[in-house]
Amino acid sequence: MPTVSAHVAITLARHIREVFGVMGNGNAYFLDALERQTDATYTAVRHEAGAVIAADAYHRTGGGLGAATATYGAGFTNTLTALAEAVQAHVPLVLVVGDEPTSGPRPWDVDQIALASAVGARTYTVGRTDAAATTAIAIEHALSYRVPTVLAIPYDVARLEAGPVPATPEPALPPVHGIEGEFAAHAARELAGALALAERPVLIAGRGAWLAGAGEALGALADATGALTATTALGRGVFPDDRFDLGVTGGFGAEGAMALVRSADLAVVFGASLNQFTMRFGELFDPRTRVVQVDLAPAATHPHVGGFIRADAAVVAQELVRELRRTGASASGWREAVDVAAARRQDGAAEFAPDGRLDPRAAAIRIAELLPEDRVVVSDGGHFIGWANMYWPVAAPDRMAMIGTAYQSIGLGMASVPGAARARRDATIVLTTGDGGALMALADLESAVRVAAGRGIGVVWNDAAYGAEVNLYGLKGLATEPMLIPEVDFAGLATAVGAEGVVVRRLDDLDVLRDWAGRPASERPFLLLDLRISGSVIAPYQQEVIRVNS
Repeated sequence: MPTVSAHVAITLARHIREVFGVMGNGNAYFLDALERQTDATYTAVRHEAGAVIAADAYHRTGGGLGAATATYGAGFTNTLTALAEAVQAHVPLVLVVGDEPTSGPRPWDVDQIALASAVGARTYTVGRTDAAATTAIAIEHALSYRVPTVLAIPYDVARLEAGPVPATPEPALPPVHGIEGEFAAHAARELAGALALAERPVLIAGRGAWLAGAGEALGALADATGALTATTALGRGVFPDDRFDLGVTGGFGAEGAMALVRSADLAVVFGASLNQFTMRFGELFDPRTRVVQVDLAPAATHPHVGGFIRADAAVVAQELVRELRRTGASASGWREAVDVAAARRQDGAAEFAPDGRLDPRAAAIRIAELLPEDRVVVSDGGHFIGWANMYWPVAAPDRMAMIGTAYQSIGLGMASVPGAARARRDATIVLTTGDGGALMALADLESAVRVAAGRGIGVVWNDAAYGAEVNLYGLKGLATEPMLIPEVDFAGLATAVGAEGVVVRRLDDLDVLRDWAGRPASERPFLLLDLRISGSVIAPYQQEVIRVNS
């Protein structure tokens, strides 16, 4: 007879193909059922936080809904930072955990429901008679609200017989939020009129536009208006024509490109939250620029927004194109009048910084020249995030996952690799991480090396410091000793778990990347580049943070 755990595993596997986790007492029966009675793929990681991170990265890089699993107690509490990141980033996933028995907590049990709630995740607890239905509800909740959802199996219920596994309905998702009501319809018509009259229009898209499938409609809108385009860091590649795209807005953007954005007379923002980094701390637009936001948020998300339409980005973009065509509006011609390629060109750099160590900008430029074109970049959090975002282009938003930035965390990078590798089984997976975050995530270096062998590359920006803290607080005169890290041999650590580790002190050392890419996948281990970079080179986005905090 199927057990309660089998009901959970079988129902979950009807909707989820990939599960990441660490086995323990609380999820042993679930994992046994998952392995023996479903076609789902289980990938073991080495830290419970890594299980949630991998499921998160799996979703962000185009794999769909993923699942993580951990045991009760310490196994569950180890997931909390990763769970908070997924909540903040609006990433749906299901976390299957063991829990205290129905008879009451044991001495080592904690209130897991309260802990999950504290970081914004709801918990559903299965019983003997409702395990399949509760699993289906948890899946529907994760997809409907775009949040991680905890599915708890009490310890004394996990192995109880529960009878045949019942059929469950498909998840019912919310309808697309269109242009509803006279006010929204009038706002859309008025915006179309404003776009027809604009001399220097700019369209900006974020991850929400990508999730709405708005790329084609936004491309048509850019053509109809003659607008320049730009994206947030999480929206890169939304617009289908990059000839007139200025790249990422905010501190990751080139100065020439940001000057063009600031000179716009009308900016329409689709599916972007307009956080402080995207907005350059309020300096992105000229005060005379009219800013209109299209988003599913209840209201405008930045005080500089002068007009707001609450609706799906694709629906609004399509309606604007129809209205412009109906009225016979002509394109502004602005984008043909400016040199977009020159404006979005990032600054170069000499090989070495004044302190004699490798300049991270020069390393980033050289790595970009050598990386395989079919790539997915997964990023930890930290000062170094500027280099990949500035110098490594990606083809679409699901080709770049920045895991940790929503919750301002570091140490979530290594476990992103197996998640992305399962989502993109043919692409090269490129990890970018700092030395501080890499040390925090060291348990899942082995997971990355094992799962992404043959097509995985890790880049550790090793400046022997917590760079962001040095830049923000060391420059204010605070003691820097707690901000420093002894220079760690990450190449040696990677080699110890089966990777090819290379210390990079000069640009010629990066030729190993070209050689690696030229080998058959069967002959390529995971490649880890230990970049010994200068900490004296501060990324432009960090300079903005320093300015604001000074």
